Amino acid sequence: MSERIEADWLEAAPARAVTGMLEAAGHQAWFVGGCVRNALLGQPVSDLDLTTDARPERVVELSRAAGLKPVPTGIDHGTITVVAQGTPIEVTTFRRDVETDGRRATVAYSEDIAEDAARRDFTMNALYADARGAVADPLGTGLADLAARRLRFIGDAHDRIREDYLRILRFFRFHAWYGDTHGGIDADGLAACAELAEGIGGLSRERVGAEMLKLMAAPDPAPAVASMAISGVLMRVLPGGASDPLAVLVHVEEEAGLAPDPIRRLALVGGEEVAERLRLSRAQAGALQRLREAQEAGWGPGELGYRLGARAALDVLALNAALSGREIEAVSRETAEAGARAALPVKAADLMPDFDGPALGEKLREIEARWIASGFALGRNELLP
Repeated sequence: MSERIEADWLEAAPARAVTGMLEAAGHQAWFVGGCVRNALLGQPVSDLDLTTDARPERVVELSRAAGLKPVPTGIDHGTITVVAQGTPIEVTTFRRDVETDGRRATVAYSEDIAEDAARRDFTMNALYADARGAVADPLGTGLADLAARRLRFIGDAHDRIREDYLRILRFFRFHAWYGDTHGGIDADGLAACAELAEGIGGLSRERVGAEMLKLMAAPDPAPAVASMAISGVLMRVLPGGASDPLAVLVHVEEEAGLAPDPIRRLALVGGEEVAERLRLSRAQAGALQRLREAQEAGWGPGELGYRLGARAALDVLALNAALSGREIEAVSRETAEAGARAALPVKAADLMPDFDGPALGEKLREIEARWIASGFALGRNELLP
């Protein structure tokens, strides 16, 4: 099967500069992984990765001679980031694994593209394209699997996972983004993930969290997360989490025109100490906590809008709708948006000097509660004592 990619980034000056400097010196230059996969799928490409038979020190030498900026971002693993006209392109020497411990690998350089392909994770990620867009499939399975949206480990799934246990989570994430969710997940891969799930415990929480956020940002992560639950992986990552309502939430989001949001979805899946287990940022942890607290408070749509703002209020309405198995009612959405625009007509200064200290705060809260209960209809004169 022969393929060729056509992409703006392939024709752009930065890509041409880096491939040109390597090829002019007699070296191979192959784009690999996500940029090739996504180009074949017609999806956006965010990062460019090149692989070559040139050793890292040679890449540095050639880059400097070509007026480009080499940055040794991963030189221990054979990677140099070459910055061309402001665009970073990771250039990694062909490698083969020598030893792995489930988190990192000891590698040796290679001059064989097939050896480089064999050490990658999934067949659809072991696709290469030269500077002219001609695609190479060294393993002979990547193109067919990509065309069928069939996510499979390269070789024996157990071996690939033991090389890096994060590949368990990547298996589910890539299935959600690139797999045929209607055709089901690869049975051999799923069985290997289930058997080796204990290895997730040795991964850093930052790596686990990054994978889970990417998974939850997929258009429809529900089938993949359901497979995580069946295999016992979900309980390793989020003990107490539930996958069942996620499919309903995805439907609710689609009907309401809501973009996928990983924090909203994590709030629904739940689990113990989610923010800590996934090492969420302070902003992400705060957003997750606000959604959970709002659900527990039982506020109506108007109060949700008033207290959280329209966006977060709509998130809570979506969560509540998913848990009850229905869609967001138009009137609830309108009420939440009205609440977000509302402003309490009474200020603390209006109650002084009759009230001060704790009594002032208590009186202001009582007035606010009456105003919210009125649907924000009561005016200042009606609310003042």
